[in-house]
Amino acid sequence: MMTRIGICGALAGALIVAGFASGALAAEPHGIWLNERKDAHVKLYSCNKDELCGEIVWLKRPLGKDGKPRKDVKNDDESLRKRPMLGIQVLWDLEDEGKGQWEDGEVYNARDGETYDAELEVIDANTVKMSGCVWFVCKTETWTRVK
Repeated sequence: MMTRIGICGALAGALIVAGFASGALAAEPHGIWLNERKDAHVKLYSCNKDELCGEIVWLKRPLGKDGKPRKDVKNDDESLRKRPMLGIQVLWDLEDEGKGQWEDGEVYNARDGETYDAELEVIDANTVKMSGCVWFVCKTETWTRVK
């Protein structure tokens, strides 16, 4: 038969384990993330009240062949093709669905100049899965936390 102290200790241990297990779900996506290709850092931050946005804050190759800052040359909007890649917003309006799920946003892919429906899933404190989707087809990347 367990004593009161034994029962309390077991209950406290179970609560601590449950707290660690739910910690992954409570991890915040805010911060700076390295994309899967390891050629850009994206800063994720709060915007529009409780939504999530992101912008490029570092590029592995920030300069073009001409030695000048790389431009957003593939953008569908011709008026934006001369803007520097560094600092552009690439993610916006992701809504917190709870339990580490962010949905109903948009993501801009500078590699093809297109904007896609976006979803983000927090895997743990140092890993997120970022998805860009058209209809039911999604491309997902794993990003790792820089800070």
